Amino acid sequence: MSDLHVVIAGGGLGGLALAQGLRQAGISFAAYEKDPGPDFRNQGYRIRISPDGITALKALLTPRAYEVFAATAATPGPRTDTFDHHLNLLHTQELPHLPGLPGSGNLAVNRLTLRQILLSGLRDAVHYGARLTHYDVNRSGSVTAHFADGTTATGDVLIGADGVNSAARKQYLAQAQVVDAGLRLLYGKVPLADDQARAPLPPESLGLWTTVVGPQRRFVGLAPVRFREPVHEVATRLAPPIELSGVDDYLTCVFGARREQFPHTDTELFAMNGEQLKALTLSLVNGWHPRLVETVSCQDPASIFPVTVRTSVPVAAWETTTVTLLGDAIHAMSPAIGVGANTALRDARILAGRLVEAAAGRPLTEALHAYEEEMTGYGFDAVRDSAAHGHRLVGQDPLPSTQL
Repeated sequence: MSDLHVVIAGGGLGGLALAQGLRQAGISFAAYEKDPGPDFRNQGYRIRISPDGITALKALLTPRAYEVFAATAATPGPRTDTFDHHLNLLHTQELPHLPGLPGSGNLAVNRLTLRQILLSGLRDAVHYGARLTHYDVNRSGSVTAHFADGTTATGDVLIGADGVNSAARKQYLAQAQVVDAGLRLLYGKVPLADDQARAPLPPESLGLWTTVVGPQRRFVGLAPVRFREPVHEVATRLAPPIELSGVDDYLTCVFGARREQFPHTDTELFAMNGEQLKALTLSLVNGWHPRLVETVSCQDPASIFPVTVRTSVPVAAWETTTVTLLGDAIHAMSPAIGVGANTALRDARILAGRLVEAAAGRPLTEALHAYEEEMTGYGFDAVRDSAAHGHRLVGQDPLPSTQL
């Protein structure tokens, strides 16, 4: 099937990573994203990139783009710490060092920077304002995707990379549930432009990830992103065609709690502006260690936004067709162990390899079945591990009984 054409529904990190791999392999594809443009909405800030994510990006990106990725990634070290709300250390862990990988396998990247790297060379292949509504499987075996703007796209295979609210999943796997995990998060950033902003917290609390757990399992997560070189200068030096937005050093600051801990309904919470969300966060950490409260107070109000934590419920194997799923569309998970993005990147690497096999003559459904068999194994394991850790540490709802 050397004329294989792939339709990707979704232009998030996983969908774009797959597109990069297909472009490298010379396989025809087109990606369709519901947002009207690449910078339309805030999708978060710092992302931890693990060895799985690094390996995937090395396989999928061009050598030059991978070099830009590695040079724009922060290297905060392998240490993760848990403190109580008085800043007494409760637990510390150092992740393994892998000398063959940048940052020894422990990187922190700015989401927008990574997204811009993943978009390099793909501008003409990514179509915006195209929200998947449903698809048809044609008599020939091809798949036609239908979008909310009335347009369609037909290919030999449809990849549902359209996120936690995936229309592809809802049609293809009606039995696959995504449930509210019981947590609400308020994401924000503390600028680290000067020493004063860095002063409130001890240096040991600024490693790869720091969790501060307070009364009633309210918590604050902290993670720095410190660039070794201005990102726009990296692109200019290594790959001028890659355009990267300027971004200064910052500290990701995430407040989280059970939904019943918030004195507002979800409707009210999601209608608040940044100043209101900052004031709400400060009220919920009142009485915590003064240095932590000062850190929270340093957040840029314009950066703060709320998130509902949701998780997939693992399902039993299904019959493979010419439609398959990737990333949050099939294994959304809480951020409790920080592997969601890495799992989506791993999906993209494996699926790209299977599609290369299909393009070389392997039966398409056989190649897709091999991908699904591997992906559901590690993907649903990550869902379970995230749910279990989130339940133990911060009171996430237990994962419902699965269908496996």
